[in-house]
Amino acid sequence: MSTYEEPGPRVDRDRLARLLGDPGLAWLVERVRRRLERDEPLTGPITLATPTTAERAAAERLLGRTPRAGRSLTVRLDAVDAVLRRSGISPKGLAPAVTALTGPVARLADVREREANAWQDAYTPLNELRPELADWAARLRQDGLVRRLARTPHAARALLTDAATALRALPAEPAVSLSAFAAGALGDAHALDDSTPLATLVLSGIRALTGFPDGTGAEWRREAWASAGLLKDALSSTVLTLGLRGTPALDWTADAGEPAVLTLRQLTRTPPRTPPATMYVCENPTVLATAADTHGPACSPLVCLQGQPSAAALTLLRHLNTQGSALRYHGDFDWGGLRIATALLRRVPWLPWRYTAADYRTAAAATPLAPPLTGTPTTAAWDRDLHPALAELGVRIEEEAVLDALLADLAP
Repeated sequence: MSTYEEPGPRVDRDRLARLLGDPGLAWLVERVRRRLERDEPLTGPITLATPTTAERAAAERLLGRTPRAGRSLTVRLDAVDAVLRRSGISPKGLAPAVTALTGPVARLADVREREANAWQDAYTPLNELRPELADWAARLRQDGLVRRLARTPHAARALLTDAATALRALPAEPAVSLSAFAAGALGDAHALDDSTPLATLVLSGIRALTGFPDGTGAEWRREAWASAGLLKDALSSTVLTLGLRGTPALDWTADAGEPAVLTLRQLTRTPPRTPPATMYVCENPTVLATAADTHGPACSPLVCLQGQPSAAALTLLRHLNTQGSALRYHGDFDWGGLRIATALLRRVPWLPWRYTAADYRTAAAATPLAPPLTGTPTTAAWDRDLHPALAELGVRIEEEAVLDALLADLAP
């Protein structure tokens, strides 16, 4: 450690203690130490705003001057340095005297450099992450999240080591409970419990890895974990289907023409064995309910997201995609609907189902009383003309407004 220590003639510590060790001069000694820490010159005046009688008397004795009036007390460091040199107490002056009296002084520049090096070293575990997390790791080094979570370089390195260990094992396939994963990967079933620094960091990495959108709340966290195959609650996450076959339960509901609610647990344990050639996907449950009423057992297979795609929905659609099903998606024609569709497209490929700029213009022309479009605009990767069309016409078209066209596509 680099500290302020000057070699040279020895300081007379006994006499120094009697001279500068007076409690009434503690403020002066502390000011000198602070200047040494900052590599500032030990010259010029220093002032104590409201000195006590003892502090004033100690300064007068040190400098050998008569008492002075006034509310403040001013001492010139040059004069103190001269007293120490002339008396032989500290032949090299004030700096070695204060060092001898109070101990080595660490220069702040050196302290900051060591701390900066320690923080740089703390981020070393990020170097072991896969390339697709490189941008996320770069952001972590800049945005202050790790410093807020860990506070010290030592704690940060331990935190990032555990985070890197977890992220290297993700996504989990097949899906596994969050606590079981934490126990296996980190040796502690509660290591990824809500609100822990490690959970915050790993969840941030998962979102970068899977593209899961921003959000808040318990349901959002559950779906974010599940996007990487980690199940917080395999029963709460569900997806609504109609006409889907491939398990005894699904076959029964398909034969009855009734909607089925599938849990994440069911989908991870017994996914459908007979995926359809085409799986239609909608955003709103009204579409599915009306399709069941209209077509019954003859309805084409349909999945309803009911808003943002749940862990169960993503698990089902990924399974169907890998088994060869072509996914066709339709959602609301508004900015929120485009965001939901984009979130789904990041996770599983789909083709638009009456969900293009041309379809929007046709629906808008047929809906003269459509409500105005509100919210923050966003793009549509599947059709670059859709965003400009929404911005131009400025109306929202919900799925219910085009229900007849959708039902016609679902007819046998």
